[in-house]
Amino acid sequence: GGSELGEFSVAVDLATHGQRPCLHLRAVSRGTIDGNPCGTTVTAYLSAAMETLEQDLHEYVQLLGHKTERRSHIVQRDEMVMVDRISAVGKVVTRQSDSYNLSAVRGLLSEGASLLLMRVMALRRTVPENMTLPSLDPGPRLTRVTYRSLGVKQLAVGPETVEVFGVERAVEEVPALWHLASREQLGSPVTMRLLQLPPQLEKDAKNDKPPCVKRPLVWKEDMEMRSKFLDRKEELMADHASYLRQHPELRALLADFLQFLLLRKPDNVIHFTKEYFLPFSSR
Repeated sequence: GGSELGEFSVAVDLATHGQRPCLHLRAVSRGTIDGNPCGTTVTAYLSAAMETLEQDLHEYVQLLGHKTERRSHIVQRDEMVMVDRISAVGKVVTRQSDSYNLSAVRGLLSEGASLLLMRVMALRRTVPENMTLPSLDPGPRLTRVTYRSLGVKQLAVGPETVEVFGVERAVEEVPALWHLASREQLGSPVTMRLLQLPPQLEKDAKNDKPPCVKRPLVWKEDMEMRSKFLDRKEELMADHASYLRQHPELRALLADFLQFLLLRKPDNVIHFTKEYFLPFSSR
């Protein structure tokens, strides 16, 4: 119908995962379809070879009376790919964990890796012929993802007309058409389109700064800042959860301390805590 339903954004930065240099990708989609709020957030750590070192994916649809939610976590550890899934329909929660030998799923593409790969192919304006790679569906079942070139075409972005390269991504023969400035999926009533070109950084930027008037910051009333706050909050929660999964001994240590504390019920909790953890000191 031509009305705006939401927004979609992707950002990629240099980062480290453990001690390993990598790329950190974050993709966020939020909107309302048929009056139902929905969204998807992908946070992924990817190697330069498009390997998924770790990824968190969160999808939700708020229906009348209940919320449908799906989360998945992928992490590469000791030549294995570990996949944890949680799906919730109202109050019914289902959990599932699977593992795959890394050699058996070589070339496996996560959602984050696919977004980055299509960006690279679009920038290079080339797609290898007969390019088919394994991926995971929500099942979990290994499925096939095929890519092919759609060539170059002219596309209006705001007041300008730009030349863009298109890539078709088909998951088990269901195609989604991507250009650098738009996205369409077969059977979906939604089209994503770039409204304006991102600003180009000038090499010789002037040092002159315009006068700045300080205004009170009420971030909770600013939709953009509140959105960024919620994105950062979700990113930190996923990062903290990942750290706890990598260090299960932390939960055991804290549980032992809390149990001992409640048994003793000391008047001076700080002194008790110091004495409890003193044996762990390297000195």
